[in-house]
Amino acid sequence: MDLHALTIHEAGEWLARGRTTSVALTEAVLARISAVDGRVHAYLRTEPEAALAQAAEADRRRAAGEAHPLLGVPLAIKDVLCTAGVETTCGSRILKGFVPPYSATAVDRLRAVGAVLLGKTNTDEFAMGSSTENSAYGPTRNPWNLDRVPGGSSGGSAAAVAADECLGALGSDTGGSVRQPAAFCGVVGLKPTYGRVSRYGLVAFASSLDQIGPLTKDVTDCALLLEAMAGHDPLDATSSIRPVPAYHLALQGEVRGLRIGVPREYLVEGTQPEVTAAVEVALDVWRGLGADVIEVSLPHTEYALPTFYLLAPAEASSNLARYDGVRYGYSHPEAQEMWDTFYRTRGAGFGAEVKRRIMLGTYALSAGYYDAYYLKAQQVRTLIKQDFDRALERCDVVVAPTTPTTAFRLGEKTADPLEMYLSDVFTLSLNLAGLPGVSIPCGAADGLPIGLQVIGGAFAEETVLRAAYAYEQAAGVRLGTPAL
Repeated sequence: MDLHALTIHEAGEWLARGRTTSVALTEAVLARISAVDGRVHAYLRTEPEAALAQAAEADRRRAAGEAHPLLGVPLAIKDVLCTAGVETTCGSRILKGFVPPYSATAVDRLRAVGAVLLGKTNTDEFAMGSSTENSAYGPTRNPWNLDRVPGGSSGGSAAAVAADECLGALGSDTGGSVRQPAAFCGVVGLKPTYGRVSRYGLVAFASSLDQIGPLTKDVTDCALLLEAMAGHDPLDATSSIRPVPAYHLALQGEVRGLRIGVPREYLVEGTQPEVTAAVEVALDVWRGLGADVIEVSLPHTEYALPTFYLLAPAEASSNLARYDGVRYGYSHPEAQEMWDTFYRTRGAGFGAEVKRRIMLGTYALSAGYYDAYYLKAQQVRTLIKQDFDRALERCDVVVAPTTPTTAFRLGEKTADPLEMYLSDVFTLSLNLAGLPGVSIPCGAADGLPIGLQVIGGAFAEETVLRAAYAYEQAAGVRLGTPAL
């Protein structure tokens, strides 16, 4: 078996038994990147020398008796997470050349257990997009079909995992940006409960919605990555003080008596027939394992999309005000004075989608419109959360498609922002409600992966992962490696 094709837990076993070394494993993955990333463009930058130095240190730590499932395992980091000494651009011209002096807490925690960090993956600019076409540095392509998008905004991380250009990766999820690309690329992607993983060092898009999540080749790897980076962080006032469970111990494959809710509002007209059929087959798998499948209702689902696209841009307009060309990042070279610097820098530094969302958000927050738009959206957000609370009183998890379709063609939706936004119609409700959800592969249509979403109550990641793992093991849906 090629080393780059290993899962995280397989690689951990090989390393523990002395079948390979971290240096050899890292060299194999770097070689894979060199071989295929010219076509996929999953990475914005790699750090091969630093990665090999980390791998050598991991081998020394293991030889000294240290053990951890991630020790010596090569991972990738979405380029919205700060990495000390490594350029962090958020896929934007306005941060080109920015090298942060500190790392995100999630990154530091991976480094602490000895993970090897390969480099930074491509992203829609400031994580604003559903296709990774909004990156200032060019789009990422779906490894299963290079004419298709990998999803977004964590498309670079999802594509890197699918193409075996890393063994796992970190992404961020504000409205589906881990789960939607996971579905499009045929990998596993988890959005944790809001507050489960520290947001310190994650460059903010919408602070009340953002969460860091893992993208992996299977559910076991997902549990291992989450376990390593979750937990309270005094540097993030929104991080939870709840203890972190041993998530991997919840993966027993036993779901007899588990109550699975299927929301009638998610099985809607316009969903690709193959997606609907794959979800129905998956529900039959759970029934065969002894789970109870019931219908539930989330009646305010139809308002989730407009609610999200009022609240997220409002927060973005505030968060992105800091990019003024004065303190760090890009500054327009021909600007004459402060206000001219501000206008020119933001005009040239931000892309069209980011500008669109800043304008939407500023309008929603402006005098005379705040009550009509922003305040009303916050009230509807509460109703959406209450829908989930009521549904999860009747069931343990909610199951639905991750996306209404398989991956669409590059350029197919760039001229119609609303059509692009609809790609996240099944995912963004979870961010509004702050709940955890995982996307897992459940089949394919015309060679393109289909994703299935398992949703749980707040801090119920153990239940979500247990249900996902049981399906994964029973259905045997492992799509393998694209023929690149």
